[in-house]
Amino acid sequence: MPRWTVHLEGGPRRVNHAAVAVGHRVFSFGGYCSGEDYETLRQIDVHVFNAVSLRWRKLPPSCSPPSKVPYMRYGHTAVLIDDVVYIWGGRNDTEGACNVLYTFHTGTEKWMTPGVCGRVPGARDGHSACVLDRTMYVFGGFEQLADCFSNDIHKLDTKSMSWTLVKAKGAPARWRDFHSATVIGTKMFVFGGRADRSGPFHSNNEIYCNRIRVFDLLTETWLDAPQVTAPPEGRRSHSAFAYRGELYVFGGYNSRLNRHFQDLWRYTPETGRWLRVEVQGKGPCARRRQCCCIVGDKILLFGGTSPSQDQYLLDEFYLMDHSDLYILDFSPSLKTLCKLAVLHYNLDQSCLPHDLRWELSAMTTNSNISRPLLSSHG
Repeated sequence: MPRWTVHLEGGPRRVNHAAVAVGHRVFSFGGYCSGEDYETLRQIDVHVFNAVSLRWRKLPPSCSPPSKVPYMRYGHTAVLIDDVVYIWGGRNDTEGACNVLYTFHTGTEKWMTPGVCGRVPGARDGHSACVLDRTMYVFGGFEQLADCFSNDIHKLDTKSMSWTLVKAKGAPARWRDFHSATVIGTKMFVFGGRADRSGPFHSNNEIYCNRIRVFDLLTETWLDAPQVTAPPEGRRSHSAFAYRGELYVFGGYNSRLNRHFQDLWRYTPETGRWLRVEVQGKGPCARRRQCCCIVGDKILLFGGTSPSQDQYLLDEFYLMDHSDLYILDFSPSLKTLCKLAVLHYNLDQSCLPHDLRWELSAMTTNSNISRPLLSSHG
């Protein structure tokens, strides 16, 4: 049974950011925090988390020319191919949405804007991006110029750096943004997101689909996925990841229900079964717009925003932006279980080595709690 094993506070307070895992490090790009100044245009920030030392560090500003570095943004995507991160899309309240492709080399920590050809997708945010065989696939999002939701699929061949609009076969998935798209094998599994009953245009009549849609990346065909058990409630701004051939979904938000979620669900493609996963330990509070990365058998989940139930403004929740990080361990080691036992039973730690005492203190760090602030992005 998976277990929440680590809870840290005091990291970067970010919402609608994007992140990738490279070995034991997690690189987090951009996002926003309520109350910060976003009227002044500045380059995107990069925070790095070391999953061994359990420490965050912020990279210094890049010395690259401004045109080579993305401006601060939210609702963008980041994918990893070899040692290079591909950042695409997202928006800023000053500059609007973006469709310039940026790359970040995790070894040199240098930015570039590689030349691309083909049909570049329109600027948007709230889309998804995933990778199969060095090709990045972008689906959905909210297009700024067209002022509507998208259900197109675009692909970028990173060998030729060529964009292509995929001529998808089959009944397409509904127009949506802030969904998830996760690759398992050679298929892309799309779940959730915000759509509208009027189709591609936003009329404030939102719907939240909870049926899985599958896109075969080899045949470029939309498929219906079996669902033989009741699925979780529809939601947007959740986290999704694949682990051992199964799809997992955590958290998110449904505005029609006015509800944030903190549940973890597992979908098995072969059987079409959904199962709510029981997790040991104390996990994150209900939230949306967080980031989630896999490091070995561990899931690192950090940031996002949650309602503060004791304060309201014009019937809207005050939202609290998080600076925390949680680790969900699918296969906790004997050492980890022993440390948890020491903490649970409040055992004497004075005879333990210094490094082990520090690890125990890191597992129980709780500080820098954020104050409630009203925010409305995504």
